[in-house]
Amino acid sequence: MAKRRLAIARLWYEANSFSPLRTNLAAFQAREWVSGEAARAFYAGTATEIGGVLAVEPDHPDWEFHYLHCTAAPPGGLVEPAAFTSISQRILAGLNERKWDAVYLSLHGAMATIDNPTPELHLLKSVRSMIGAVPLGASFDLHAHLSAEMAALLDATSGYHTYPHIDMDAAAKRTLALLIAKVERRARPAIAVAKVPAIMPSFNMRTADGPMAELQELAGLWRRQRGMLDVTIYGGFAYGDSPFAGPSVVAVAEKDQKLAQRCANALAAEFLKRKQQFHVRLPRAADGLLQAMKAEGEGPAIVLDPADNPLSGGIGDTSGLFQALLDSKPPAGTVFAFFWDPPLVDMCHQLGAGVSFEAKLGGRIAPDFGAPVPIKAKVLKLTDGKFRNEGPYEHNLAVDVGRTVLLEAGNVRVIVTEGCQTPNDPAYFRLHGIDPKSVPLLCVKAKNHFRAAFADMARCLIDVDCPGPASAGLFHYKFNHAPQHIW
Repeated sequence: MAKRRLAIARLWYEANSFSPLRTNLAAFQAREWVSGEAARAFYAGTATEIGGVLAVEPDHPDWEFHYLHCTAAPPGGLVEPAAFTSISQRILAGLNERKWDAVYLSLHGAMATIDNPTPELHLLKSVRSMIGAVPLGASFDLHAHLSAEMAALLDATSGYHTYPHIDMDAAAKRTLALLIAKVERRARPAIAVAKVPAIMPSFNMRTADGPMAELQELAGLWRRQRGMLDVTIYGGFAYGDSPFAGPSVVAVAEKDQKLAQRCANALAAEFLKRKQQFHVRLPRAADGLLQAMKAEGEGPAIVLDPADNPLSGGIGDTSGLFQALLDSKPPAGTVFAFFWDPPLVDMCHQLGAGVSFEAKLGGRIAPDFGAPVPIKAKVLKLTDGKFRNEGPYEHNLAVDVGRTVLLEAGNVRVIVTEGCQTPNDPAYFRLHGIDPKSVPLLCVKAKNHFRAAFADMARCLIDVDCPGPASAGLFHYKFNHAPQHIW
């Protein structure tokens, strides 16, 4: 008997509609751009969706797994239309090569291009048009913007249940289990969506505590009910301007559409009840730094600037926290990560280690978020920017942030990079000869994903409010595509 064929493809990107930057094809090519055997090698042993697919492949000897085009770029500004078209055409060309018994897509759910706020819906429609009635499954990020129209195109789906996202591989495994069971006629998934009429920031959306933990516990009760196959709560992406903006609940039941819809509606109502708990007030940078330096205990005092977190579409360029840090007279050995400044990195690599110079940090792209900060610095270390994640978030994934330089400016060591990526892993700091556990004060442009690897080692972890493209207060932003009544 001939083996069944499963097509696998990936297009993962989260777009900040309010970023001053734009994302081109090169950003995808620089991070993930693989297919076939190269995809197997790249994702093997990683805690990613495609890593999850690879992990379950041996369990299905009667299936052929075909890895078509797989790509992702770090979150950032709106994607150039030509980049989306090029990637979509690659995926569709792969699907057009043969007949398939099932298709799986790894998507984010909050992608947007300059001319299209819902490109993933466009891609799903194109795939569905090409494959006809062939079962189609897709997994999504917890911050996806989903709609009933998208769900109607799918036969199987699940999303991340954790934030920080340490179950990416599990989301893919859940989706594949439903998809393969559908093909093998062991399951008849019925999918329902309920939207939550609000836009909620993700600062207080961690699944280990707070309102999201309560919602996940309620979702767990539903998942254990007879007839339920999966329940995913999506928080939406507050900085993505989409007609599908806002949280949603996607429920999957065995054949029973009414049960799935009842579950989705009930959990969406519970989400809305907790709306105000997701809106938090953060201390000013100076106050947060003072609190951190007074904290007692072992391990680093950590201060986070989520408004310039690249994984929320930050630009690695705002200077508010850095200026406040210099003004606070920090202890020796303090580390600041990071600034994105390719020209400065290139200059330092030409100068070489040990050379001192004068420069300005931040305010290169958007001085409205903070003026450039003049410094006198010494080049301590130069690197190629390549490492492999050690922590639980995207564990074992190869990372390339471009060339980097470690500078010394008074008591502060500053990391400057050619690529704009969040310092979410201890290996990022070890690359620069820094043991994060031994740093007295660590200031980072990051948010909740950072906590996955660092929360247990910190004596305190404080988010502060600074100007930036991903600010805690949403009143800074003007939405053009999101339904007006939800913002």
